[in-house]
Amino acid sequence: MIPNTHPQTLCVKKADDFEVSGTGSSPLWGKTKWIPLKRVKGEAAYETRFKILYSNKGIYCLYFCEDSKITSTLKKDFTDLFNEDVVEAFFWPDESCPVYFEYELSPYNFELPILVPNNNGDFYGWLPWHYEGDRKTRHATQIVEEGKPKSWTAEFFVPFELLKPLQNVPPKKGTRWRANFYRIDYDFEPTYYSWEPIDQHFHEFEKFGVIEFD
Repeated sequence: MIPNTHPQTLCVKKADDFEVSGTGSSPLWGKTKWIPLKRVKGEAAYETRFKILYSNKGIYCLYFCEDSKITSTLKKDFTDLFNEDVVEAFFWPDESCPVYFEYELSPYNFELPILVPNNNGDFYGWLPWHYEGDRKTRHATQIVEEGKPKSWTAEFFVPFELLKPLQNVPPKKGTRWRANFYRIDYDFEPTYYSWEPIDQHFHEFEKFGVIEFD
């Protein structure tokens, strides 16, 4: 894999903690701007964008996905959500070790949180242990099927407690992580959207961009 020698850098603003609604209803989302995801493979040219914030306790993400057809039959957490419509976020806090956190959320609010040790392209993940209390994510979605454009939104919170024992966690002002943000749509053949460009698949961690905590 050829490393990304000129990754994009995204400044992540800090906010107080808030409840996720699935619609981005918290006024704290006004602290930051929408970031577009670009179509990197496939035919479905839907508008896709995301926002990101962080607090003392974790990271918040919000996605908007234009979509004329929801493809989402899996109704259980910890399943292969990537085989249907999904949004994803990857966080790689410590570049000295090829281990990163992957989070997936479907239009019907089912999740897949996994820790991924990537050994030269062998990237089977591990599900969380003692996944409760301060270690559990919070997430919500909403599907808008009336009017135009039809769409779905996804909002989630990843607590820093869940990312232990990864190094460089929790971040402080000036901390830099590698990261990438994705969407897959299945209206036709799979269409892939990405913040930082990829070649073959989402697990090209050396091509991730940079997030810097403000």
